[in-house]
Amino acid sequence: MLARAARFVLPAVWLGLIVGISLIEAPLKFQAPGITVPLGLGIGRLVFAAMNVAEAVLAALLVIASFASRAPRAERILSLVLTAVLAVKALVIRPMMHATTDAVIAGESEGGSGLHYLYIAADGLLIVGLVALLWLAARSLLGRAAEAGADARRSRVG
Repeated sequence: MLARAARFVLPAVWLGLIVGISLIEAPLKFQAPGITVPLGLGIGRLVFAAMNVAEAVLAALLVIASFASRAPRAERILSLVLTAVLAVKALVIRPMMHATTDAVIAGESEGGSGLHYLYIAADGLLIVGLVALLWLAARSLLGRAAEAGADARRSRVG
C-alpha cells in the first residue's frame, strides 16, 4: 500500500522541486538587489548540487516503489528513464558547466554557454516525464480503487 502511494507522491514532490528551484528560484535570484552574476552562480551551484542530491533520493525511492508495488510496465520503464535523465543532468551536464561558472566566478569570463540550455532541456524532459508518470500512476491507482469498490459492491449484493 505504501509503495503504491509513493508512486504518486514521489513524482509530485520531485516535480514540485524542479518547478520551485529551476523555474522560480533560479531566475528570480538574479533579480535580487546586490546580486552579481558571479554571486548568483555561486549560490546556484550550492542550490543545484543540493537539489540533485534530493532528486537522486526521490528517483531511487520511486524506482524501488515502482518495482515493489508491481506497477504497470510503462510506469517502471518511465521511472528508470527519468532516473537516467537525472544521472546525465547531474553527473555529465552539471560538471561540464563548472568550467564556465568557474571562469565567471573568477572574473575571467562574462559567461554564456550552450551547456546551460542542455541542463534546461534535461529539466524539461524531467517535467514532461514526471507529469506523464503522475498521470499513469493516478490512472493505475484510481483504476484499482474502482475495482475494489466494484468488488465490495458485488460482495454485498451476492
